Amino acid sequence: MRAGRDRDLPVLKALKARRRAHAVGPVAPPSSNARHRRVLIPAGLAPTAEADLAPGPSKACEFAVIADRAGFDALEQEWNALFARAGRPCQIFQTFNWLWHWANHYLDGGTELTVVTGRQDGRLAIVWPLVATRVAGVRQLSWMGEPVSQYGDVLVEEGPDTPDWLRRSWAYVKSLGADIVHLRKVRSDAVISPLLAEAGAISTDSATAPCLDLASAKDFETYKQRYSAKKRSRRRRHLRRLQEAGSITFEQHSRGPMAHDLVGHALGLKRAWLVQRGLFSPVLQDSRLDRFFRDIALDRARSPGTRISAVRCNGAPIAVEISFECKAHVFGYIISHDLEFEKQGLGVVLAEYSIRTAHEQGCAKFDLLAPADAYKMDWADDASIEVADLAMPLSHAGALYARLWLGSARQWVKKAAGGLPPRLGRMLSAIYCWAATSSPQGKP
Repeated sequence: MRAGRDRDLPVLKALKARRRAHAVGPVAPPSSNARHRRVLIPAGLAPTAEADLAPGPSKACEFAVIADRAGFDALEQEWNALFARAGRPCQIFQTFNWLWHWANHYLDGGTELTVVTGRQDGRLAIVWPLVATRVAGVRQLSWMGEPVSQYGDVLVEEGPDTPDWLRRSWAYVKSLGADIVHLRKVRSDAVISPLLAEAGAISTDSATAPCLDLASAKDFETYKQRYSAKKRSRRRRHLRRLQEAGSITFEQHSRGPMAHDLVGHALGLKRAWLVQRGLFSPVLQDSRLDRFFRDIALDRARSPGTRISAVRCNGAPIAVEISFECKAHVFGYIISHDLEFEKQGLGVVLAEYSIRTAHEQGCAKFDLLAPADAYKMDWADDASIEVADLAMPLSHAGALYARLWLGSARQWVKKAAGGLPPRLGRMLSAIYCWAATSSPQGKP
């Protein structure tokens, strides 16, 4: 939803005074030409609302907000260096490369960059990749990267001062005049998870991300023994039945024209699958998703570790998987197949190929991402992880928004959308596609 204006919403007038009283300083407006402005806060400032979060003594850390695209782009080298030193594999969606591509396609006039950085002795030590939006008159801080990022977290240098830096940076984030901080898809093992628990963040949704612990076996044949004999036999039968349809070949690409074409084909197959089942997904119907993935597939300089796996029958692609590799962990993003081959278990055949190659390439884990759909749980082992959407209201308006929308209405809408009659789901998809084609930006 695009940002509204305060003058159109009288209820916000009372909130303006509060924000002026708590604001640290001006935040640079989003502009591709503006020079980035750093808004500073004294390093010794502690949270004023939660005594249990008061920081202790630590090395000075200077915080700032990067509020425009030029400032974000200027962080590339330092951001990459911080991730190389301290980034975890599951923070792939907080890498500079991933967010740079996101900004090219999803950063618009209704979304303000609000990237909070912390420096210790001049070196970048912490990054909160945030954006600010206005929803129903409420100013909301959320993760940069939505809706394509599957996990959200903070990048921070690891060391004895890390907990204190996190507490101080959280106090800084809260001082930026937002009504609510809504952080989606936070893993239970995320860097930020303990801090948000201490702060009393509210869980507005939860899910499980099924994972495979590939490092637990010396090779894939050994790993497969954890599945029942019946399940292993069924998977071999799927491959034999598929080979009866023609010449079956497997391939994998990291980038290039072939990967670019396969990405487009994967999204087309996934949309066809949704239409067949009468399901509606605004994220998948948005043409920006096509452009985002196609650009990633072609980019050699800023690749986020792309893996495009495919199955061909007589030379034609009939199944494609889009996944990403980061620090020996693979994240399976999308898997789609031709509906004509559904009875041959094509999706299972492609999944096994991708998991097998990941093990052969020395990867330690294969994360199938939330939610825990039945076909994912068929592969998963005990390495699965819990994921939650967390909200922290900072004003009365934010508390009302969290209670009425995030806490109940949003979940009801989500559930209702998943249970639509197939005919209605197909109709909504057609309307959305028409609106997207008619819009100059390629979105409704």
